[in-house]
Order: sequence, then structure tokens, then C-alpha cells
Amino acid sequence: MKWPFLAGAAISFGQNQNVASHSGLRTYSEQMGSLSTIEKLGILADAAKYDASCASSGTAKKNSIGGKGVGSTEGMGICHAYTPDGRCISLLKILLTNHCIFDCHYCINRKSSNVRRARFTPQEIADLTISFYKRNYIEGLFLSSGIIKSSNFTMEQMVETARILREEMDFRGYIHLKTIPEADPELVHQAGLLADRVSINVELPTDSGLTRLAPDKNARQIEGAMGKVKSDIVETKDARKRFKHAPRFAPAGQSTQMIVGADAANDSDIMGKASRLYKGFRLRRVYYSAFSPIPDASAVLPLKRPPLIREHRLYQSDWLMRFYGYQASEVMQATDGDGNLPLDIDPKLAWALKFREQFPLDVNRAPKELLLRVPGLGVTAVQRIVAARRHRTLRLDDVGKLTVSIAKVRPFICALDWRPTALTDRADLRALLAPKQEQLELFAS
Repeated sequence: MKWPFLAGAAISFGQNQNVASHSGLRTYSEQMGSLSTIEKLGILADAAKYDASCASSGTAKKNSIGGKGVGSTEGMGICHAYTPDGRCISLLKILLTNHCIFDCHYCINRKSSNVRRARFTPQEIADLTISFYKRNYIEGLFLSSGIIKSSNFTMEQMVETARILREEMDFRGYIHLKTIPEADPELVHQAGLLADRVSINVELPTDSGLTRLAPDKNARQIEGAMGKVKSDIVETKDARKRFKHAPRFAPAGQSTQMIVGADAANDSDIMGKASRLYKGFRLRRVYYSAFSPIPDASAVLPLKRPPLIREHRLYQSDWLMRFYGYQASEVMQATDGDGNLPLDIDPKLAWALKFREQFPLDVNRAPKELLLRVPGLGVTAVQRIVAARRHRTLRLDDVGKLTVSIAKVRPFICALDWRPTALTDRADLRALLAPKQEQLELFAS
């Protein structure tokens, strides 16, 4: 059992529920064999692990202070995130069902995949969420699903799950619904009125890759659905400025996910797509998920997974665009000849080494925007430097006290008592600054 910490709650839940009595479940069980609640939980929680887009930062604060409702969204995030006091916050990350009428080659739950199938009803998911919350296992729900019967039917089931939690159980914790772009826009709108965050996966960075690996999906339809969510968010924010009690719509915004390494798209393709999504749909996050070979894989998929460090470099480039003022075209300049980011060094260092004429920068005079481009200086360190230099002229030791490590910073800055002279132009500077390589791998759980 991969979820021992949930077993007690799930068994308790199963003892108190007639799981075969819910509408539509008896026929499904008869077709596939009766499954206990804990068995379904094991199947559908494991099937949800491939979706990375489950952070919860940015949602509206809700709580149950005063004895009203159940749960809260307070804290910095849910799902492998940490609150300011160091607590790890998690959510129930699960599929409504892993049955699917689509046949996406990269998906373990595709129609032609030989996997054990299971399905929950909306009431079961709602009861599990409350049961786990009351046992302090989770603080929210991340719900996705395969497509069963039709996109609209599946979306209706997901909306009903959120409705039961919000309206019948008065649950005020975090809810993230993975919406289905092929579903009726009104159903997606209802999902946004009930959930803190909604997300629609673009899956692959290129239209050609999507057509080849997910023939049932359409890139224009996906972006159309994302555009509708964006307009609904903008409209409800405007309405709340004028009407105090106007309903909220996805207060934590929308996000998406791209699979890395399943097709021939390089890092430039991925970063370009991410930049367009951020600008076009005001996404809160773009998540990157390294492709992992699956059992009985399609012949069109690569036999070997990409190095996990590639996913990490894409996240670093994403942060450069979101927090460091880099344009996507600038980050692309850090790529090698094949359009991929170097794996041995981070993209910020790769960019600085290609544009050494921009350095060294004087930490006592350079504007904040340029200091953010110094390898080794993060946003917090730059803020500290800008604040400290108002009171004194900084020396190299002063900079060292304001950042984690001075080693990477030294070749790219000047201080009162420090000039790097020929260090910045050394031919072996990359080798000097590159960290020792440790291959990150995906391990089977």
C-alpha cells in the first residue's frame, strides 16, 4: 500500500458508506469487479501522480473561524509546499476515474492501456476529502479525471464533487479542478465559481506534437478554453470592485502543464510556448513534467526518459522570465546549438557567460534590474544589496554576507575593494563555476 497514512481514514470511510449504492456505480462495479474504497484510492491516487500542476499559492483566504464551515486555505500553499513556520501542506490528489475514451499515447490511462481501472462518485470524493481533512492528513483537494462517457459528463461529475463540498459540507479549504477543454464552457464556468484554481493542460509545446501524440485533442480548442477562463477571471474581478458580494471565480487563477521529452520539441520551443501562455492567458504557473516511460508504451514514444535535470533547468528559466526580468528570447540565447539549455550549469550563468561584455557590474551603482542578472544573486540578495548600499559603500565581504555564496558572484561584480580584472574573461570560467554533476533520476515508486 503506497498510502499507509490514508489507510485508516479510508477504511473507516468504507465501513460507513455503501459504495455500491451511488447512482451509476453498481453497473461499473459489475463490469470490472467490486473494488473496496481503499483499493480505488490506491489506483486513482497513484494514477494522479503524473500531474504536476497542483500548487495553491495566490488563492483567497478562507477559514472556519467562529465555527462556520470546514477547512481553510491559509498558508503559502498546498501539495508539497511549506508555510512560513515550516509545516508541509498537502492535498488529496486524485482522479475521479482513470477510465478514458481518449487514446493519448503518453498517458498511462489512455483507452488502449492495460491498467486496472477504478472510479469514484462525486459523493465518495467529497466524503473522502472531509474524512482526510478532519484527520489532519490534507488541507485541500486536487481533482482530475480521465474522460468517461463524454467530456461534458465527466465535467459535470467534477463540478458536482466541488458543489457537494462547498454547498452541502461547507468546505472552505482549497479546491483545484483540472478542467476539460472539450467540455461545455458553462460547465467550466461553474467549476471556476466553486474552485480556487482551475487548470487546463496544453500537454505538449507544439501543435504538431499534440496532433501526433494526442489525436483526440485540439490545440485551438485548448487555448480557446483557457481564453474563456481568463475572461471570466477578469470579469469577476471587475464585478467585485463594484459589487461587494459578487461571486469569486478561480481566485487562485489558472495554470497549465507541459510534458518534456515526449516529442522532439526542444527547450526553446517549450520556453517560447510558456512565454506566450503567460502573456496571452495571464497564467499563474506553467508546470513542466519530464516524460516517464509507461508500461505497454506506444511505439511513437521515446524509449528513454529525458534527464530530470532538464525539467529543473526549465523551471529555472521559467523563474528568470517571471521574477528576473528576462524575456523569453533572452533566455533562449542561453541555449546550446540544438536549442536546449545546458545541463551542467543553470540558464542564468549560461546567459552571463555568453554576454560577458555586460559584466562586471558595480554593486554600489548598478540598478536593481541589472544586478538581478548577476549569477549567484537572487531576488532577496539583490534587495538586500540595494537597501544596504544606501547606508554604506559595499565591500566584497559585505556582499558575501548578503548572499548564500560569493564564489559564483565574484567574477561578475565590482565592489569598493574588489575588481575581477581578467577573471571574468577566463576561458575556463565555466568549468570553474559549474557544480559537480549529479544525475537526477526518476525512480519507480
